Amino acid sequence: MPESLRGHLLIAAPSLFDYFRRTVVLVLEHTPDGAMGVVLGRETETLVADAVPALAELADDDDVVYLGGPVAPESVVALGDFEQPEEAGNTVVGSLGTLDPDGTNDSLRRMRVFAGYAGWAPGQLDAELDSEAWIVQRADAEDPFRPGDIWTEALGRKGGRYKLLSTMPADPSLN
Repeated sequence: MPESLRGHLLIAAPSLFDYFRRTVVLVLEHTPDGAMGVVLGRETETLVADAVPALAELADDDDVVYLGGPVAPESVVALGDFEQPEEAGNTVVGSLGTLDPDGTNDSLRRMRVFAGYAGWAPGQLDAELDSEAWIVQRADAEDPFRPGDIWTEALGRKGGRYKLLSTMPADPSLN
């Protein structure tokens, strides 16, 4: 396990039945002071232009806000895919990084806007990992933009026994 999980995915183990059931979290920061990330794939119907007018000129007309997590749902986290990653406020993985609110974002190719985030106090994420609540996978810059069921896709991409686990239905009792 790397010292920092920044740029990794946390794939919810099937045993998680809380807010994070069948979620995938992209870790944006992980230090001894704690960790934060955004839940991927939870689309809302709210347009970015309506919710965050300051980002309207960077968004496509049909770009919507995604639910990033239960912490500070009124806050905004904007991720971008940059042609020049050094333009990002903080690089997460490859060409993916946070938008710099004071930057020009000239090389921004596309973005995802999240309301809220997932956060962990010091040592909390490490304890959850020790209890096998999360399956860790290296992230790809494409992950925030993938359509469909990211949980199934991320587990399948991990391979091995996880590929079989990825076929588990959302409600096994319907099997």
